[in-house]
Amino acid sequence: MLALYRLVAHIPIPGLDSVALENLFNNNQLLGFLDLFSGGALRRMSIVALGVFPYITASIIMQLLTPVIPTLQNLSREGEAGRIKMNRITHWGTVPIAIAQAFAQLVLLQQANVLTNVGFSGDALMPTIAAILSMTAGTMFLVWLGELITERGIGNGISLIIFAGIVVGFPGLLARGFLDRDNILGVFFFALIGLLIVAMIVVFNEAHRRIPVQYGRSIFRGGQMYRQSGSSYIPLRINSAGMIPLIFAFSIVILPGTVAQFLGNLAGNLNAALSPGGPIYWILAFFLVVGFTFFYTLVVFQQQNIAENLQRNGGFVLGIRPGRPTQDYLNRVIIRLTMGGALFLGFIAIVPYLASLVTNVEAIALSSTSLLIMVGVGLDTLRQLEAQLMMRNYEGFLR
Repeated sequence: MLALYRLVAHIPIPGLDSVALENLFNNNQLLGFLDLFSGGALRRMSIVALGVFPYITASIIMQLLTPVIPTLQNLSREGEAGRIKMNRITHWGTVPIAIAQAFAQLVLLQQANVLTNVGFSGDALMPTIAAILSMTAGTMFLVWLGELITERGIGNGISLIIFAGIVVGFPGLLARGFLDRDNILGVFFFALIGLLIVAMIVVFNEAHRRIPVQYGRSIFRGGQMYRQSGSSYIPLRINSAGMIPLIFAFSIVILPGTVAQFLGNLAGNLNAALSPGGPIYWILAFFLVVGFTFFYTLVVFQQQNIAENLQRNGGFVLGIRPGRPTQDYLNRVIIRLTMGGALFLGFIAIVPYLASLVTNVEAIALSSTSLLIMVGVGLDTLRQLEAQLMMRNYEGFLR
């Protein structure tokens, strides 16, 4: 199925100037950053150029709106049926986001003389509508393909599609970053730093604090009485936000410089100040990553209702009263853990810049964000593969 995704990624929308398109991506950091996660589909301006980012955006919006909209709160507590309904709402929300992003990209390409006749009047109407519908359909096709992989394969399909795009584009990044360099010693140290980053990502992705939980009473569920006893634990991860804060932060910090390129000399100073080679760019990226990590982690954690679920199932944290005291205790723990996770993600965000200063190898395009995604998706897929193998062993034992 991933091979089918790569095949579709080579089908371009009609009417492109390929030379002008290549020049645009070489001079635009935002498009180059997004192209990293599309495996070159955006650089080719294929029908799947938007990738799954409209769906990811819709999913994040749903997560942020759930605590403030009572209807969504109720759906989140209805189990599998509620999850299916929320997923359907997310799908419908993906469509207008994909349409808006497709039109914005077409306008950007027209301003860069890559496309002509973009608009909703005259001869430009039908080509514009055809291009927007093609790109929107490409996004929905990838969403369907990702969910099919999740249902019938191993791992999260959406994450694997992003993973495949990064893996395909990584050799080109390595070539542009290293092969034309004469600084062999600097290249060696840069590669060593990259390996250390991967090791740190693995450690922080797997690190978690175990909150001991005790079960000690009978509960009535489904017309039957169940006796629960024994102890367990709640694993609270240090990096529970994953890649989302990095993608948000870099998209925002790159956006002003991208807009400034189309405003002429009036915004020339802004474009120069926010270039990836300057310290202001990376300082903003660090603080944005830290801020987004706190915000996103706390919002998602509140939606899990861990204290309420514990109390409903007869569980309690040792030494803490059930209910509100348990929720306050877990909030304090997650804030302390998130501090470490936020600083870690902030450091990961600026490592390429720091490494370029130390090694004199300008390979900032070798994004630590992509390494974080690759390692995270790889670890998650391995865990699911181990679970599948263990389940098959149990099935053979029961037979």
